[in-house]
Amino acid sequence: MYRDTLSLLGPVLPVVSFLGRLPTAMCQLGSLLLVAETSGSLTTAGLAGGALAAGQTLAGPLIGRLADRHGQRPVVLAAALANAVAVTALVLAALDRAGTPLLMALGALAGATVPQIGPLARTRSVTLARAAGADDRAVGTVLSFEGTLDEVSFVLGPALVGLAASLAHPAAALLTAAALLALCGTAFALHPTARSADPGGATRTSAAERTRLPMATYALRLTMVLQGAMFGASQAGITALTERLGSPDQAGLVYAAMGVTSAAAGFAMAAVPARIGLGTRWRAATAALVVLAAPLVLVDSLGGLYAAVVVLGVAYAPHLITVFGLTERIVPPARLAESMAFLTSGIVGGQALALAVSAPLADTHGAPAAFAVAAGAAAACAALSWTVRTRTGELRPAVAAPSA
Repeated sequence: MYRDTLSLLGPVLPVVSFLGRLPTAMCQLGSLLLVAETSGSLTTAGLAGGALAAGQTLAGPLIGRLADRHGQRPVVLAAALANAVAVTALVLAALDRAGTPLLMALGALAGATVPQIGPLARTRSVTLARAAGADDRAVGTVLSFEGTLDEVSFVLGPALVGLAASLAHPAAALLTAAALLALCGTAFALHPTARSADPGGATRTSAAERTRLPMATYALRLTMVLQGAMFGASQAGITALTERLGSPDQAGLVYAAMGVTSAAAGFAMAAVPARIGLGTRWRAATAALVVLAAPLVLVDSLGGLYAAVVVLGVAYAPHLITVFGLTERIVPPARLAESMAFLTSGIVGGQALALAVSAPLADTHGAPAAFAVAAGAAAACAALSWTVRTRTGELRPAVAAPSA
């Protein structure tokens, strides 16, 4: 099923792109644990982590747009090295017990310089597939593969942070992330396939910038914010419930279990028949989110929590992969990296915002209040999918093979 995708991408690109995504998945939790331990203040840790998320949310689309304009190689190379330096500076400042303003500034810088390897790898892979004459089903398989890599990194990254924190210190996790990003981010930037995502000349770029994006593009970005809100609210609810049940150490394992089933569902998306269009898949995925998120509000035991989140995870990756697929089909080729980065930034921003809202609700009213926020976000996703016309039948031409 994925043989053609691996043949297209080669053996090296998936490895370096996956390892290049891990630091992003590690830094959010790693910065929170590090600042909490060195400052002794959860408030300071939350502010530093929030600044990191805000920096990534705001700067991610800009990095994508720069990659569309100037090519991935110079943009990723500069961002990866800058991010490695920023993360290292954050670690040193935290160990030196710097004040909250400096920690927030460094957190924002670390977030703003995230090289967006996930969305740019997705853009590069799709461009390679289109240039090779792949049909829509093959492109869908590529997106499923990239989505699976994202999901696995989201699960493995926090797990590595937890392991490093327990065996050594949270600083070890962040310094490892910085080194990994410098090495694999550079390898991703310098990989020969980076040329496939180079802009096709000033004329094409200028024409794309003058072309207004379809209105459905903005609905797809909003649905990703709502998906991120589900992540953040679920995280708050899981943390609150496991603490109430006397098993706070289970929170990370519960969240990881949800990520495992999500990754498995994403991997299986390539088997969905081509006759089932992206619009239908989007509506089906959001309906599943609503149905599977509702039981969370009623969960009151650790076993029930595991069962509920494992089942809910089945709907996450299909929704994400479908939204990425719809975006690829309706945006101009010269704005694809920017659009993919907007989706990823929407997830980060929605997660941070929902966590900030639902965590106090969980403290005051218990885990069901946070889970209700997740269920409400799922309902809003469904409403969007049933009211927005994506018009994927009006497709842009396939990307031409890049000139030598």
